Amino acid sequence: MGRLFGTNGVRGIANVELTPELAYRLGRSVASWLEPGSTVAVARDARTSGPMLEAAVTGGLLASGARVVRLGITPTPAAQYFVKTHEAVRAAIVVTASHNPPEFNGLKLVAGDGTEASRLEEEAVESLYFANRFRSTPWDALQPVDEDGSANEVYIQAILARLDGAAISARRPHVVVDAGGGPSALTTLPLLRQLGCEVTPLFEELDGAFRGRNSEPTADNLTKLIETVRRTKADLGLAHDGDADRCIFVDETGRWIPGDLSLALLARDAVRRARGGIVCTPVATSSVLEDAVREAGGRVQWTAVGSPIVARAMMESKALIGGEENGGVIFPELQHCRDGAMTAAKMIELLARERKSLSTLVAELPKYHVVKLKFPVPSAAKDALLGRLREWVTGEFPKARIDTTDGLKVYTSEGWVLIRASGTEPIFRVFAESKDAAAAAKLAERLVEAGRTLAAPVRSR
Repeated sequence: MGRLFGTNGVRGIANVELTPELAYRLGRSVASWLEPGSTVAVARDARTSGPMLEAAVTGGLLASGARVVRLGITPTPAAQYFVKTHEAVRAAIVVTASHNPPEFNGLKLVAGDGTEASRLEEEAVESLYFANRFRSTPWDALQPVDEDGSANEVYIQAILARLDGAAISARRPHVVVDAGGGPSALTTLPLLRQLGCEVTPLFEELDGAFRGRNSEPTADNLTKLIETVRRTKADLGLAHDGDADRCIFVDETGRWIPGDLSLALLARDAVRRARGGIVCTPVATSSVLEDAVREAGGRVQWTAVGSPIVARAMMESKALIGGEENGGVIFPELQHCRDGAMTAAKMIELLARERKSLSTLVAELPKYHVVKLKFPVPSAAKDALLGRLREWVTGEFPKARIDTTDGLKVYTSEGWVLIRASGTEPIFRVFAESKDAAAAAKLAERLVEAGRTLAAPVRSR
C-alpha cells in the first residue's frame, strides 16, 4: 500500500500533484471510512486553488454518503474547534497547505474530537483510497450540504473566555498584526480588538497568491512587520502562516523571535503557575525549552516531529502545554492542536501580567545558537539515505549519544545536530544547536555535506 498523508496532511502543487481527482477520491475514502450519513465539516484557507479543491472533496464526500457542512474560509484551529464542539460532526477536511508557497495546497484530516487524525486513522483512509474501495450512494440517498458561518466567531469567544482580559485591557498594548493575506485576518484581528489592544494590521485582505509576503513567517518574510513595529513604536508584532495555526513574534525593538523562544516563555509560565508539569515537544526544538521548563519545576517529554504526534503525547501524559519550534503552540485548556490566535493572545496576556517587554523576557532565557538548513532528496530515496546516514554518523561520532526518535539526533560535546526527512516536501532538514555559533554552523554544514554526498548513489539507482 502506498502512502498519501505526510507529516501534516496531503500536500502538493495544486492541479499538478494535488488534483481535483485526488481530492475527490480522498473525499470518497473519508466518507467510506465513516458510518453512512456521517457529517463532515469542510473548511479552507484563502489559497487561489481552494475553491476548486473544496468542491472536489465535497463531491467525493457526498458521492459516498456523507453529509457536508461547509465552514468557508476559516483558520485551521477554528475548524478544529468547530468539530470538537459539535458532537454530530464526525470529522473535517481542511483545504490548506499551511506555510507552503501559494502554488501548493493540501488536505488535512481532522478527527471527531477536533485533533488532527492519527497515523492509524490516516492509514485506514489510505487503504480505501489505494484499493478504490468506496461506498456508492444512490441519487435518492445523497445527503445535503449545509452552510455554517459561525466557526470563526465561536472560536474567538472561546479564546476570550480563557484569558485575563482585564489585565490586557488595562495595559492596552499596541500590537502590529501581520495576517499575511490569510484567514487570521478574520480571527486574530477582531480577537485582539475585543481584548482592548490597539491594533495596526498588515496584509489583512485575503490573498490566496500571498502577494504581500510569502506565507511562512520567517524573518526574511517579515521585513514589513519588523519595520512597522519600529516605526510605530509598538509593544509587539506578530505574524501567522497561511492557515493561522502558527504564530511568530517580533519584539518591541523589531527583533524577530524564533519559535523555540516564544514556546519556552509560554511553557515556563504555564509550569510556574501550575507548580510543575509536563511539556511535550519534538526533538527539533531547542534546549532552551528544556532549560526554562526545568528551572520552573517541570520536565520536557520529547516526541517525533509532527503536531498530531505532539498532541497525542500531550493527551496521554496530561501535559500542560506543548508545541513545535516553528511557532505552533498547543493549549489543552482550549484544544489539542496548534493554535495561532490562542498563542498570540496568551503571549499578550503574559506580557500584561508580568508588566515586562518581550525583549526583557527573552533576555532571561539561556542563549543557544540554532542553525537550520535543508537539501533536496527525492521522496523515494529518503529511507535509503537515512540508512546510509546512520552508518556514517556511527563512524564519525563513535562516542556520541544518538537519538532515533525522529531521524538521527546526535549529541556531541559541542552541541547536537538533527537530520530528518521532511514529511511534506522532498527534502531533508538539518537542525544544529550549540552555545557557540560557529560550532552550530559547523555541525549543520557537516551533516548537509554528508547527506548530499551519500544521496548521490541513492539517486543514481
